[in-house]
Amino acid sequence: MKQQKYLYAMSVPFVLWVLVFNYVPLWGWTMAFQDFKPARSFMEQEWVGLANFTALFQDERFYLVLLNTLAMSIMGLAIGFVVPIIFAVFLNEVRVQTFKRTVQTVSYLPHFVSWVVVAGIVTKVLSTDGGIVNEMLMAAGFVNEPVQFMTKGEWFWMIVTLSDLWKEMGWNSIIFLAAMAGVDPQQYEAAKVDGASRLRQIWHITLPGIRPTILVVLILSIGHLITIGFEKQFLLGNPIVVDYAEVLDLYALNYGIGLGRFSYGTAIGIFNSLVSIVLLFLANGIFKRYTNQSVM
Repeated sequence: MKQQKYLYAMSVPFVLWVLVFNYVPLWGWTMAFQDFKPARSFMEQEWVGLANFTALFQDERFYLVLLNTLAMSIMGLAIGFVVPIIFAVFLNEVRVQTFKRTVQTVSYLPHFVSWVVVAGIVTKVLSTDGGIVNEMLMAAGFVNEPVQFMTKGEWFWMIVTLSDLWKEMGWNSIIFLAAMAGVDPQQYEAAKVDGASRLRQIWHITLPGIRPTILVVLILSIGHLITIGFEKQFLLGNPIVVDYAEVLDLYALNYGIGLGRFSYGTAIGIFNSLVSIVLLFLANGIFKRYTNQSVM
């Protein structure tokens, strides 16, 4: 420690940041075991044990919301994880650098756009009043009148998934492009000498070369499977599709904070965190056992 004192000193601000913003707030978890009243001090709060968790698991709405959360999470993982890899592979094969950089820049831009703006764009594109999707469908003769996409609950999950894919695909591909840049070029040269096509080079060199990166990102994505936020669902949803749009975070906002049931909302947050931790350790253990790849 004496020899590395300057490195330790440089790390102190980051350690303090983690403690203040990630560990100190855990004290608030005590609210889940209380009938929390904002006007009372901590010692004056009424302790109710697991009553809030009991109420949570007895609420039929909770299981509907959990289904929505898992459905959109799994769809987002299946599509939002695979497509950026395919996009990165294709982009890596582009030899015209000007075109490659242009496509990269254009694909990254939606990541920096607020979900408020993205939701407005998606709503306008799918609108029945001049929406480009309906205009194209009617011009092609697939439908005779505009389709009200935003009122179709059974389509809401796919709309959210594709909107998220458009927004984050380019940004999520960065880490895979960086991993591809680290693959030894001599392997490609040897493959060319052996007569391997570009498709064979991708399958036998590029993908195995980025396999550790793919597995690490997949493990971390599984750990965040149930914590998908609520911005997309809140902004794209409406009262007609609320049974398909409400996720756990939105449920906590509406039935916890919205109704002043702070303890109930905290219980939902603890459930989210515990499930995420279990999924992370489970995925890490499975991949560590069968692929010798893990994040811890």
